[in-house]
Amino acid sequence: MACSSKMITTFALLCLSLSLVSKAIDVDSGDNTRGFVRVKGSQFKLNGSPFFFNGFNSYWLMTVAADPSMRYKVTEVFRDASTAGMSVCRTWAFADGGSNALQISPGTYDERVFQGLDFVISEARRFNIYLILSFANNYKDYGGRPQYVQWARNAGVLLNNDDDFYTHHIVKGYYRNHVQRVMTRINTITKRAYKDDSTIMSWELINEPRCDVDYSGRTVNGWVQEMASLVKSIDKKHLLTIGMEGFYGDTMPEKKQFNPGYQVGTDYISNHLIKEIDFATIHAYPDIWLANQNEAAQMAFMGRWMQSHHTDAKTILKKPLVIAEFGKSSKDPGFSLGSRDVYMGAVYTYIYRSARHGGALGGGLVWQILARGMQQYGDGYEIVLAENPTTGSVISRQSHAMSTLSHLVSTAYEN
Repeated sequence: MACSSKMITTFALLCLSLSLVSKAIDVDSGDNTRGFVRVKGSQFKLNGSPFFFNGFNSYWLMTVAADPSMRYKVTEVFRDASTAGMSVCRTWAFADGGSNALQISPGTYDERVFQGLDFVISEARRFNIYLILSFANNYKDYGGRPQYVQWARNAGVLLNNDDDFYTHHIVKGYYRNHVQRVMTRINTITKRAYKDDSTIMSWELINEPRCDVDYSGRTVNGWVQEMASLVKSIDKKHLLTIGMEGFYGDTMPEKKQFNPGYQVGTDYISNHLIKEIDFATIHAYPDIWLANQNEAAQMAFMGRWMQSHHTDAKTILKKPLVIAEFGKSSKDPGFSLGSRDVYMGAVYTYIYRSARHGGALGGGLVWQILARGMQQYGDGYEIVLAENPTTGSVISRQSHAMSTLSHLVSTAYEN
């Protein structure tokens, strides 16, 4: 904890030493003049200049926006996030089966829910926020792999387990159709195809893929190669990432020491080396993965987790890295708002220092931002910016530091 406090203090001083500038994202003029986010080497680029960002997860946006009377909550989150300088949001472009489904059954969609996603994209654009849209879930929440497999079973297909999602042609066909349906969707508000909308920073193949029948990562690797090729055949304008947590596999066995004691069937190295994948991601939940260890041990793990993946992104993958999920739960033993702020500040400090020194880390996405009165979506990690001023300040400082860094580096390039 003492080490973490020192890091956040140093971080605050660094931020105070920087003059604030406007965000590095073009102001929306109502047309499609906003630039697409690109990658060059291990850095993100926007309109030819370095793009460093601070962002957030709000997975629920489409589901809530499907009810027009609740859309003000989407607007509230985007407004508060924009005020805090956050410029990237990761959210779901899926809800498979069950109540409030986007995809009711394979190939059958609820237009009402799709229009909710239309609103999310148009509203993000209004607040100068880029989106990372995920196509599917590994887990049963919002349908996920289990729902795809169940649909196939309902159609009489004999399957062994949920991991057949990655290998059976019928199940893969369901997924491929969903990807094509989302990417070619014409937004009813903007009248623009999703695949042509620069508000979308990146597509994500699946949230936290895992495979119990093959821990090596090879099964997932074959699926990623196939689906990444599909995405790029439809859309070469947008970036693409996998949605991985960052677990190491068999490609470099010596790297497994950085895992939290187990594998999940993915391979951070080989999966991200696929050429169609534009940037790497990691997620970080030491409070869950190392639940029986104390806070100091969890913090030490977090440091190693960030360092190893950052180094590999820079030297092996030669692609940008995003810490796409991290946070601290109010359900953790001994939780306090102060401990959360210190933890987030330490993560932010590492991201900022990496970016400042030419590293591969382009930004971080905290899990998760909610609007007021959304207790049913709370999971312990939720942050309501209007109700958490100290955490909001930590977030705002990071946002300003990253956007200022984008400006300073861009100016240096110009000179």
